[in-house]
Amino acid sequence: MRINFGIKTGFNEAFIIDEKKQQELIALDSKNAEIIKPILRGRDLKKYSFQVSGQWAICTFPSLNLSIDDFPSIRDYFLTFGKSRLAQIGEKDSRKKTNNQWFETQDSISYWQDFEKPKIIWGEISDKPKFGYDESGFYAEATTFLMTGEPLKFLLAILNSKVSEWYFNLIGTTTGMGTNRWKKYKIELMPIMEPSKSQEADLEKLVNKIITLKKQDPNTDTTHLENQIDQLVYQLYDLSDEEIRIIEGA
Repeated sequence: MRINFGIKTGFNEAFIIDEKKQQELIALDSKNAEIIKPILRGRDLKKYSFQVSGQWAICTFPSLNLSIDDFPSIRDYFLTFGKSRLAQIGEKDSRKKTNNQWFETQDSISYWQDFEKPKIIWGEISDKPKFGYDESGFYAEATTFLMTGEPLKFLLAILNSKVSEWYFNLIGTTTGMGTNRWKKYKIELMPIMEPSKSQEADLEKLVNKIITLKKQDPNTDTTHLENQIDQLVYQLYDLSDEEIRIIEGA
């Protein structure tokens, strides 16, 4: 299991584009599609799913060792913002100092292949658990985190459960505005019980039903299935009736 940060560009105005600009750049050169990827932001994420926002990232990650001259139309687009503005030299009106080139994102993103894998993705700031599931190759923007590995759907059930919500309300870092920061190190503190094969299968079956319904419409009400998941999670953690009442009343 691996957790990583979303893409930090250092200057989203240049690197995060809408669908109109994406289509324009690909029309200029089809090769540009190799490094222009659909992204999800924290605000796009829901429990088990997400709302497609039509936002795209120009993924000039340092770890890819790209030459910007291989993408002349993207180079020319970047230059409309000014090379000095994109420079990563830590001076006024430039990005923070790094060893990266002017056209590259701020972070190396050596784990970029994880974006292409099935993953759990969530926003850093939220009032409730909103762990989405993606297997369509969306990339993650800086306000999100992503988790890859196995068993993803079992973990998705745990993370979206009432037990998870109760636990993170105890240990989470609040923003002071009714929301928590669901940061990487806090997620790693979540105690995960070892399920039996049948427990894992039962939870994954319910998760698959929810994902199927949410793919058809992200706003589909799946409360009845989520309630069934909560009951199975209570059993997994061997909670007493009194403990369940505390969690549900929190």
